[in-house]
Amino acid sequence: MNVLSVPTSLDHLTVDELLDATHVAAEGRLLFDARHLRWVDPNGMVGLLLAGSVVQSRSGVMPRLELPENVDVLGYLSRMGFFREAQEIFEYDDRAPRRGSGPSDVLLEITPIRANVDVHAVVDRVQAQAGTVLASKLGYPASAVVQFSVILSEVCQNIIEHAEAPGFVAAQAYNWSKRLGRFVVVISVMDSGRGFRGSLNDEHAARYADRWADTTALEAAFLHGLTRFPDSGRGQGIQQIRRQVQRWNGAITIRSGTARIGQVPEWDDTPPLVDGLEPFPGSQISIILPAKT
Repeated sequence: MNVLSVPTSLDHLTVDELLDATHVAAEGRLLFDARHLRWVDPNGMVGLLLAGSVVQSRSGVMPRLELPENVDVLGYLSRMGFFREAQEIFEYDDRAPRRGSGPSDVLLEITPIRANVDVHAVVDRVQAQAGTVLASKLGYPASAVVQFSVILSEVCQNIIEHAEAPGFVAAQAYNWSKRLGRFVVVISVMDSGRGFRGSLNDEHAARYADRWADTTALEAAFLHGLTRFPDSGRGQGIQQIRRQVQRWNGAITIRSGTARIGQVPEWDDTPPLVDGLEPFPGSQISIILPAKT
């Protein structure tokens, strides 16, 4: 059995390491060893579920998951609905996780996105509580709830319209006291579908010729606003999201295939473009919104 060691801190900075490592599951069964996991955010949780589902699809058998030994991490995973989704993806010991003393400002538990009705349910659920969190933790005005809901709706709708495969979404507020000195909201939306290159291929591959790759596809959509539609003005969701995140001085990164592109504010030292990652299906979007200074 191949063993994949899950990073001790699994978040937007280390999730690529996890996704890259799934290529070892090409043959044989895979064990995800998460015993030493000490910290996980929405990107880490959704990424772990996605990695497991991709491994299961490739190998035809459920991968095994060694659960974290840290009881607070187990409790947080349970509170975020991780095990509700993991039971269809992983094989793991059936020990009831205890509620931990971790973060409690859950904006959105891990939610599968399979159809338009799921997107509407996500928006309705978030609107009911986002106002309190955005105002009290981030210092955003009441009108921010609408823009926040639009962001969630657009990134989730991207799964339905472009990925042609199911995905997951989750959102959580944290106090980044050591890393940033203020609260942030972390949003993660991931799928294992066609990815940006596959979605844009029919309309734009010919003009790029042999330069067409995951990197150019991400640049075309993220920087230049190209979409899978031949007429301009349609499918501008990513551009709308990018502009709104920028207004809030936030960060957004998108991984697709072998590349990751991002809009990086001054408080984040994440590289704006990374290429040469291991091939991984679909699109993985991370958005981080900081509190106003």
